[in-house]
Amino acid sequence: MASMSDKPGVIAPPPILFGVFFGVAVILHWMHPLAIPLSPRAAIWPCRILLNASWPIALWAWHDMRSAGTHINPLRPATALVTSGPYRFSRNPLSVSLVLLYLGLAFQINSSWPLILFVPLVIVNHYGVVLREERYLEAKFGDTYRSYRAAVRRWI
Repeated sequence: MASMSDKPGVIAPPPILFGVFFGVAVILHWMHPLAIPLSPRAAIWPCRILLNASWPIALWAWHDMRSAGTHINPLRPATALVTSGPYRFSRNPLSVSLVLLYLGLAFQINSSWPLILFVPLVIVNHYGVVLREERYLEAKFGDTYRSYRAAVRRWI
């Protein structure tokens, strides 16, 4: 059984974090609509590209984590260091997928509010999730993680 300290100590699971920021953006859009300065016809392409890129990355990363027998939920202990699949290209493919989903949904609802809140979201995710996970993985997996971190980019 894992100890109580065997977890990264993230402020929230990334899907919750992204969902809260997007929810705030939707409320702001409802209170004060602020459309993306593109025609609906022009906005459909970024929407489709971003949304259609998001889900395959998430499924691929989820599959590789499940195959390795580790938890996808950062509130639970990591039982294996996953370095295969999309983790060969990015140390955070699930966050990359969430970024694509978040931005795609901004175009879907034709609101600039998610775009305005994007930088604060990325900062909160970086300091509240990513850096904490990295410290945890380094403490847990040591040189194996340090070698992986040196070989694979944080994002893309």
